[in-house]
Amino acid sequence: MLDHLAAGGPRSGNDTSLATLTPREREVLVEIAQGFTNPEIARRLYLSEATVKTHVGRILAKLRLRDRVHAVIFAYDNGLTLPH
Repeated sequence: MLDHLAAGGPRSGNDTSLATLTPREREVLVEIAQGFTNPEIARRLYLSEATVKTHVGRILAKLRLRDRVHAVIFAYDNGLTLPH
């Protein structure tokens, strides 16, 4: 695990923060963790790109994550996706 995550980074309080996501936000988070771009996620989930961007922003805010990289780490740490 990354040192800055162990020192109170994005993993802090993940049990409760994950529960704050809507089912659709969790779905988008899994897509992010699998490496899909916003346009790809939009096509896969039948959403507009603007809606995907909104979901990504809300996910990052709710989970207190800096960026998509930290969202991927969070998803792996919480068992939402596995390495391919």
